[in-house]
Amino acid sequence: MPIKIAVNGAGGRMGKILIEAVSAADGAELAVAIERPDSSLIGSDAGELAGIGKIGVTVVGDIKQVVDQFDVLIDFTVPMSTVNNAQVCGAAGKAMVVGTTGFSPEQKAAFDSAVSNISICMASNFSTGVNLCFKLLDMAARVLGDDVDIEIYEAHHRHKVDAPSGTALSMGEVVADALGRDLSKVAVYGREGQTGARERDTIGFATVRGGDVVGDHTVSFMADGERVEITHKASSRMSFARGAARAAVWLTGQNAGRYDMQDVLGLK
Repeated sequence: MPIKIAVNGAGGRMGKILIEAVSAADGAELAVAIERPDSSLIGSDAGELAGIGKIGVTVVGDIKQVVDQFDVLIDFTVPMSTVNNAQVCGAAGKAMVVGTTGFSPEQKAAFDSAVSNISICMASNFSTGVNLCFKLLDMAARVLGDDVDIEIYEAHHRHKVDAPSGTALSMGEVVADALGRDLSKVAVYGREGQTGARERDTIGFATVRGGDVVGDHTVSFMADGERVEITHKASSRMSFARGAARAAVWLTGQNAGRYDMQDVLGLK
């Protein structure tokens, strides 16, 4: 029997692609599509909204009305909505796949409390390629050690509201952990004016926003005489959506707990 999946933010750019990906995924069935209560899309057919034709799933505006109709909720929206949905899913014992980023400390605490008793797969990026990069970054940092300067570059479309991207921050955390550093103490998010010489322990972030860039990330390990760069470029959000659908199917066989895409792909 296929896993019944709900998609939050059905009318958004990512929501539409998630609907398409879930509808095409083996072992999965799109059972619920959710939008804001005041959305003009309420009552629409989710398949028509996503451009794949009518599938008989009507967009609703209240997760509480449909919480008994799905096994896993996929949420790639905004922190406030994700926290609210986590409280509903936590109370009902429903699993979650979460790609939302940009939580405030208060929102993160509320989210963590809400999902403490359910299985959840949470990642800054659900792309198979990006998660392979995480593995490669850990290896590179351990091999190159403290003999290199490390800088992280990321570029996204003009509509992205948080910076640096969650993926860039995750890359920084992977590198910092491998080197025994605390990212919150060594991260540099901007440079201007007379900054002085670069301190070796710092990890720099550069952010670019513009056009329709889906997502570019490069981590540079720079030494005297050579540098190593690990790059991932996304040309379609479908890579993220397919990963999320894969995670949702995988998650239903797991015990309650916190997982990420590294678990799903068996990279740990």
